[in-house]
Amino acid sequence: MSAVFFIVLYFIGILTCGALASKGAKGLKDFFLAGRKAGTPMCTATLCATAIGGSATIGVAGLGFEMGLTGAWWLLVGTIGLVILAATFGGRVRRLGGYTLPELVGTLYDGRTRLAASVLILIAWLGIIAAQILAAGAILTTVLGWSMVASLVASASIFITYTTLGGQRAVVRTDLIQFAIMAVGICLLAAPLALMRVGGLASLETSLPPAHFAFPTGPQMSGLNVISLFLLVGLTYLVGPDIYSRLFLAKDERTAKRSAVSAGLCLIPFAFSIVLIGMCAKSMFPNISPELSLPMVIAEVLPVWSGGLVIAAFLAVLMSSADTLLMTTSTIWAWDIYKQHLNPRADDKTVLKISRGGIIVIGLLALIIALCMEGVINALILAYTIFSGGLILPIIAGFYRKKIGVNSNGALAGLIGGGTAAMSWKILNIPAPDPIIAGMGTCAILLFAVSKLVPENRTLNKNKGQDINTLNKKKIRYQKRGG
Repeated sequence: MSAVFFIVLYFIGILTCGALASKGAKGLKDFFLAGRKAGTPMCTATLCATAIGGSATIGVAGLGFEMGLTGAWWLLVGTIGLVILAATFGGRVRRLGGYTLPELVGTLYDGRTRLAASVLILIAWLGIIAAQILAAGAILTTVLGWSMVASLVASASIFITYTTLGGQRAVVRTDLIQFAIMAVGICLLAAPLALMRVGGLASLETSLPPAHFAFPTGPQMSGLNVISLFLLVGLTYLVGPDIYSRLFLAKDERTAKRSAVSAGLCLIPFAFSIVLIGMCAKSMFPNISPELSLPMVIAEVLPVWSGGLVIAAFLAVLMSSADTLLMTTSTIWAWDIYKQHLNPRADDKTVLKISRGGIIVIGLLALIIALCMEGVINALILAYTIFSGGLILPIIAGFYRKKIGVNSNGALAGLIGGGTAAMSWKILNIPAPDPIIAGMGTCAILLFAVSKLVPENRTLNKNKGQDINTLNKKKIRYQKRGG
């Protein structure tokens, strides 16, 4: 059977799943949180499907092509982030029972900080969604010979459609299916078959520079580089709107913590499998662009009987991440911006319509950005830099605000200043310090200095001085909403 058959079959299956899920999405909790009934297997699968997106396929394969085994750190720092999340405040994130990360920020601080967090996430996540579209387009273009424009439009149209139809219910259901396809296609088919094609591990070692087999560090990935990568990417697993949106789906705190650990461990075999594919591509096609390594292996190396399934697996990887990112971003738009600031009197039905409309608009904006961008990893780095520079520290500090003496004024200043500094350093290509260091450093200075110098107005935040455990007791409405 041809690759086209598998791709068409996959797309039909995903759209059908979205249509069926739409019948069960009766209210905001169903549409935003899939009823908040996910057990450990479902929650783990949707976390993994979210984490393993374009950056973990096209991007990580490209890193494997360029630097070898150390390229796996792009995903392995995610393992570290998820395990730390489970060990620290993962359960408390679920206990708050909100819909979005900005809503949690508002609980920790105030409405101003919630709005600023919403805007920053919208800006950063548009770039990340665009990167997923770019990655899917690269696979369709290389494997099927379509033009890049046609490939980008096709991939974006599919995940926009089924996400709009079924919301979070569609995303969660398709994530479970797509995670199974991903595991078989990447770890059990693509990586082993690519290694067999180059003649096995011994042959691969003779065809590549010794530096490609250095681990945990190497000539292109020092210990300092690993730490920098953790600050840039790993912390987005510890504090990230897409990751938290998965924890909000869990039926209870214990499920949320277990799922975070399980998902983190599942990333390990994926990390090395994808890097191995990139290394095999380097051996067979040394002159291609690194980010074409994965599509080339699929198109030129894999046998016909497996090619279609592997293509479907990698499309599943990209779609499963893109739909979560799109759903998360549209929920933030509808719930944290429209409902809280533009139309506070909007009923649930109106918010639902706004969210569905947001899915379409945000998806189209991301498609436009994808059409203008070059390079998956570069797009992701810019987006992660903006997010990590402004939001990571204020959120972590918010869980312990009473102990460390921060307030909403400091959080707002740190969020805006850190995000702006990180983006400026990156866009202007200032060599030192690293953009993420510049952003987080600026954020930390403003967070603590402004908190010390500008007392908090009690009318802006009635929760002044209370730690997260006190806040948990007062958020009865969240428990009623989610159980």
